[in-house]
Amino acid sequence: MFEGFASEVVRLKESSAFVRHGGEGPPVVLLHGHPRTSATWHRVAPGLVERGFTVVCPDLRGYGRSRGPAFTADHAGYAKRAVAQDVVAVMRHLGHERFMLAGHDRGGAVALRLALDHPEAVQRVALIDCLPLSEHLSRMTAKFATQWWHWFFFAQPDTPERVINADPDSWYHGDPKVMGQENHDEWRAATRNPDVVRAMLEDYRAGLTIDRGHEEADRAAGTRIRCPALALWSLRDDLEDLYGDPLKIWADWAPDVTGHGIDSGHHVAEQAPEELTRSLTNFFHP
Repeated sequence: MFEGFASEVVRLKESSAFVRHGGEGPPVVLLHGHPRTSATWHRVAPGLVERGFTVVCPDLRGYGRSRGPAFTADHAGYAKRAVAQDVVAVMRHLGHERFMLAGHDRGGAVALRLALDHPEAVQRVALIDCLPLSEHLSRMTAKFATQWWHWFFFAQPDTPERVINADPDSWYHGDPKVMGQENHDEWRAATRNPDVVRAMLEDYRAGLTIDRGHEEADRAAGTRIRCPALALWSLRDDLEDLYGDPLKIWADWAPDVTGHGIDSGHHVAEQAPEELTRSLTNFFHP
């Protein structure tokens, strides 16, 4: 995977970030979702390099080989605001003050927070298979709670750790033929690490508490994404089924938003990498 890319661990103020980077040209950051690592981009990142970009793929705080601070009752160490600051610090470490950004799933929540908190740093943002966390919660239905029940299970204290760590191979499912063997092996090693599992749970616990509060404060203040935004969603996932056209929701957060669906299941970077790479290229090279 990632032939021609460098990898390093960047030491930050209260965390450390494992990051892959390669290519030459305008910088693009790719942020993965749960429960993946940066390896999920192994079919997309080289394609973007071929199209003239510098591509940076970090593991989110606590995921994969990145590490965060001690866990606290308010979950602030794993809030999207803290993770977004990690990304800004990594990019400055690599010499990039401004960059383009794509986030999938939980990485999409980080991308939203980064675009809102650091508008001077983000030139364009692609938001993939995600909505603002507060929008999910404000539209709560029995159907959502049934299909996305894991959000609320992960929020419980202690029990999710005991259940998942008792047999992580049964809890997390991935097919090496679909994911790619090396990507699968890296992901499997991460999900077998109790520290990573706890950090991933903290991500969700923050999402229902401190992250929701940050988003609601932004809405009340009228804070919006200032740069052009692209919303992409997987047609064989359930975002449209739950909410209809996601662009109608994103328009309240990003006045300059466009987007479309991609014929894929949820893990689009692994299942439809060519179409995703093409969509990102067209957006980042307007």
